[in-house]
Amino acid sequence: MDRLKGKIALISGGARGQGAAEARLFVREGAKVVVGDVLDDQARQLANEISAKAGEQAAVAVHLDVTRAADWRAAVDTCQRQFGGLDILVNNAGIFHMAGLEDTSEELWDTIVNINQKGVWLGMKTAVPAMRQRGGGSIINISSVAGLTGSTGSTAYHGTKGAVRLLSKAAAVQYARENIRVNSVHPGLISTQMIDIIPPEQRRAFHTILPMGREGSPEEVANVVLFLASDDASYVTGAEFVVDGGLNAV
Repeated sequence: MDRLKGKIALISGGARGQGAAEARLFVREGAKVVVGDVLDDQARQLANEISAKAGEQAAVAVHLDVTRAADWRAAVDTCQRQFGGLDILVNNAGIFHMAGLEDTSEELWDTIVNINQKGVWLGMKTAVPAMRQRGGGSIINISSVAGLTGSTGSTAYHGTKGAVRLLSKAAAVQYARENIRVNSVHPGLISTQMIDIIPPEQRRAFHTILPMGREGSPEEVANVVLFLASDDASYVTGAEFVVDGGLNAV
């Protein structure tokens, strides 16, 4: 249970869903975690729950709007002030919308791009100098199967998640010699609040085309993120890990 012993992690969008599952797992594996989110109350509740279970202050919450550079600087400063540095960044924050190309307004496009794409870039840009001070680190960017394939809708979401995939590869090449690894994770249909906007009948229909016949859990994604965050993945960078029950293989 010590795969992340001595490491400090920052997780954006960490208050619930996949981010919360990652935060709980990271602390169980020995890390200290800063939970960043715009959902301040939920982030604090999670950090308090994790710390109470650990018997020490193992997690703290910060307000993090991933579209704001100042928020990112404050979050990294919290990692350094509270725990002594930053070793792991999980760019988990994101929003999902089902609008097709012609139904996507300019305002909606900008909102999704700012959170899903700009937020990942800002997170990496702010985290790298702190990781450099520690002699390296691991960045895990949460993309999606929508970053690998197309569909009849969700145009802006596809565009941003595809961008996250290549942003990850570009950063991996730039920072490999500094021992900063960058990888992307591509979840499929995962049981979180994000996919509650999918109509129930459409959601059930997805199950029929999934080779495993079910949605994944946040914990199943978190286990892959844990591997990439740990030294077990010391020779893994610029890669993409698909966690989708076989959907991308169809």
